[in-house]
Amino acid sequence: MRGLLQPILMRAAVMLHDLAWLPVSIYLAFALRFNLEPLPSTSLDGLKWMIVLALPIFAATFWSFGLHRGTWRFVSVPDLVRIVKSVLLGVLAMTLAIFILRRLEGVPRSVFVLFPLILAQGLSVPRLLTRWVMDRRISLGGAGRTKTLIVGAGTAGEAMLRNIVRSGRFFPVALVDPNPAMLGREIHGVRVLGGIESIPAIVQRTGADLVVLALPEISVDNLNRVLELSAELGLPCQTLPRADQTGRLVVDVNQLRPVRIEDLLSRDPVVLDRDGQAQLIAGKCVLVTGGGGSIGSELCRQTAALRPGRLIILDHGEFALYQIEQEIAQRYPDVHFEAVLCDVKDRAALDDVFTRTRPQIVFHAAAYKHVPLLENNARPAVMNNVFGTIEVARAADRHGCAKFVLVSTDKAVNPTNVMGASKRIAEIFCQNFNGHSLTRFITTRFGNVLGSNGSVVPIFEAQIARGGPVTVTHPDIERFFMTIPEAVGLILQSAAVGTGGEIFVLEMGSPVRIKELAEQMIRLAGLRPYKDIPIVFTGLRPGEKLFEEIFHPSEGLIGTGNRKLLLAAFRKVDWDGLARSLDELQRRVWSVETGKLLEQIKSIVPEFNVGVDLNGKEKPAPPGHMRVVT
Repeated sequence: MRGLLQPILMRAAVMLHDLAWLPVSIYLAFALRFNLEPLPSTSLDGLKWMIVLALPIFAATFWSFGLHRGTWRFVSVPDLVRIVKSVLLGVLAMTLAIFILRRLEGVPRSVFVLFPLILAQGLSVPRLLTRWVMDRRISLGGAGRTKTLIVGAGTAGEAMLRNIVRSGRFFPVALVDPNPAMLGREIHGVRVLGGIESIPAIVQRTGADLVVLALPEISVDNLNRVLELSAELGLPCQTLPRADQTGRLVVDVNQLRPVRIEDLLSRDPVVLDRDGQAQLIAGKCVLVTGGGGSIGSELCRQTAALRPGRLIILDHGEFALYQIEQEIAQRYPDVHFEAVLCDVKDRAALDDVFTRTRPQIVFHAAAYKHVPLLENNARPAVMNNVFGTIEVARAADRHGCAKFVLVSTDKAVNPTNVMGASKRIAEIFCQNFNGHSLTRFITTRFGNVLGSNGSVVPIFEAQIARGGPVTVTHPDIERFFMTIPEAVGLILQSAAVGTGGEIFVLEMGSPVRIKELAEQMIRLAGLRPYKDIPIVFTGLRPGEKLFEEIFHPSEGLIGTGNRKLLLAAFRKVDWDGLARSLDELQRRVWSVETGKLLEQIKSIVPEFNVGVDLNGKEKPAPPGHMRVVT
């Protein structure tokens, strides 16, 4: 009961305080008008009338503008604006009332100028004093709170500073900004003491325990330097979340989190056409193959959020399928979905699923993708990535599916490994099958996905947790990266705008050197590369390139409505010839002769170079593989 009464009593106290200023302000206005001398008797009546009229009129304006609801501890400019508006409206109403009732008799005209000025100050100053005292108490009482150094003295830094002060959990000791023009400036009583290189000296001077990044436009070089200095000083470094898909940055102390590897990608937020995606998915039956994998599971999440009529999750991995089934059931209880344990090579099982569910959109994410592993296992790679894709595509065609989206990879461009070559054959089939089917076949292609199963990020994390060493194959190897939600969002975007036969290439930004990625991840763990955690170079693995490409030179890229989405022209092949080549490929798969299988892959993908990598260096043949000499 006490908890319910407290806010009511507080608001009542605020209203009484504000109303009490009315007679005081009116009297002071009269007193100043007559130079603080006794008021003439003619003006005493005017004084009384003003007080009597002011109380109900201003009680109404104060209430309507919500002056009683504002928290004095956090008073700000909008609160002061409401005070001014309520005072001006009240004075206007009171002037009109006195004119009608007394024709302004006994009220000097100057009172109507002095009164609102005094009243506005009387209402504002106590509020501002309360905030100043509370902020001062916090700034002087840092005991028990985390001493915080804020990097960034701009809009986000100022907002973060206010949030930090209000939270009571942090004690801001200084600001740092890479802009020299900010040096020496003071924001809310906290001074900008230097640039990024000054962090060690400022930490030593202030005793800071935490570094907070509040600089949304910070460059990757500066961000790396902040992380490096924080690691050397043994201080944790936290940041704000990345801007959302509307470009809006959330500045909230409760949203602070450790810096993540995706913060170092230096890319603008991907802005997507959510309306177009919703129009594509809403109310439709959607089937996702490989639904338990990294990309497939995120496709299920984002699709479920778009309110499909039905979601079919298909995967041949029991545990992965169980995990995504449980997650969708918990997070999207209103979505009707079905989890199907099925191998994409099983034609009879696929026909059963398609007959029962009648999917209108298929996202084909099922694939084997581990490059070195597949070099030693070319046969299952071709069976799953090529003939599994063909089976699902033909099932989509037989059962009248509207759209089929193949999730491909940049490794399909000028492939030097079995994985890339198998995905390229899947691309060739889907792009050309589009002209022989009522189903619209769309291909999406992108690079490495941060945090996906088998990617370097979880491997590096495990190696760092063990104390190292972190293993990198080559000091110059580099890859394109994007986050899983970014990749899936752009897959959905491709499905929404694609009309069939296209290859959509997701713009990946600049490639990232894996050695630098390893160094950054070590720093993110609060450690020093080469000192606390060694980095060891192990040599390129079978089928591995130094760098990846996202399109072939003959696939001239053109833009789309989304600058993150590019369109590559597909290469048309003779359909009957392709069918014969695939029949021969299937025969060689069943013959279990790896050398002949690689020869047939190369006949379908002439750019597949099984003897040398893209850098012209001889590629070691995996055990049991026959080198194809060209």
